[in-house]
Amino acid sequence: MPTQSRLSSAALSILAALFIAGCSSTATGPVNQQEPVEQNPEVVAPVEVVEEVISDFAEDNNTPVDGSGQPISRTFYFEYDKAILNPSDLAVLEVHAQILRRNSDRSVVVQGHCDERGTREYNLALGERRAAAISSFLRSAGVGSRQIEVVSYGEERPQNPAHNSAAWAQNRRAVVEYR
Repeated sequence: MPTQSRLSSAALSILAALFIAGCSSTATGPVNQQEPVEQNPEVVAPVEVVEEVISDFAEDNNTPVDGSGQPISRTFYFEYDKAILNPSDLAVLEVHAQILRRNSDRSVVVQGHCDERGTREYNLALGERRAAAISSFLRSAGVGSRQIEVVSYGEERPQNPAHNSAAWAQNRRAVVEYR
């Protein structure tokens, strides 16, 4: 056998012996198990979670506000001789409904108003239909009927006392008053 081949065989044999020796266990006696370390748990004081309660009303406790604290409209205007809600008012009325559902101890008076045209009796009836339109929406949105009172003032309480079309448009309204 050539010398180089013998050296390679010898080196390979030595490496194999070292490998086998490295894998064997060196423990000659029983293994002592380590005692578990007793840990004293830290006493953690409970954290008090304080939720910021956002009020549905301004500081006067009577003006309804939205989630950012801004007052929301309580006056809703109508077309001449109509008691139909404007689609643009529905979102604000839904906010009123949410406030009333969250505050079942609160109630509203929905006041119906008209301009000066028409007879006293006709305007009282039209003012009631306008207030009833608001009331009907609130009830359909889940507000209890005991939380809503409807009253008509007809032409008796104008917002603008002038006798022109701009004043008449301001007087054709329903107002939601909280109690």
